[in-house]
Amino acid sequence: MGLFKEFKEFAVKGNVMDMAIGVVIGGAFGKIVTSLVSDLIMPLIGAATGGLNFTDWKWVVRPEVAEQVNEAGEVIQQAVPALTLNYGNFLQVIFDFLIIAFSIFLVVKGINNMKAKFEKPAEPEAPAAPAGPTQEELLTEIRDLLKNK
Repeated sequence: MGLFKEFKEFAVKGNVMDMAIGVVIGGAFGKIVTSLVSDLIMPLIGAATGGLNFTDWKWVVRPEVAEQVNEAGEVIQQAVPALTLNYGNFLQVIFDFLIIAFSIFLVVKGINNMKAKFEKPAEPEAPAAPAGPTQEELLTEIRDLLKNK
């Protein structure tokens, strides 16, 4: 029963719940940014660059082979799909990531600025007490006074 109790305490702690909420909100935020990039930003970039679309960029490693049939209608060779490396889609995902990272940076920066405005300003440090003479200086002064008598 101790293991269940420990798990319950762990799962109900504020940090775990905050993290779970952050994951859900982050997923929704990611969808919003992906839509922003693919539906608003990339069409503008495409229009500015004459129809450029990253997701269509690919490198064909092996071209597609169509199915071959003889006169009798028998299949001689099965169709083979093309083998491609879709680096354009990869570039699109990197672009999405950079926008998401920059957006999160701006949100965190804004939250930190708001925290700084609402937090109580740190009290200025009291000026340090003036340093008095050291023991050696006092003893030297006493010695000099005794010599003069």
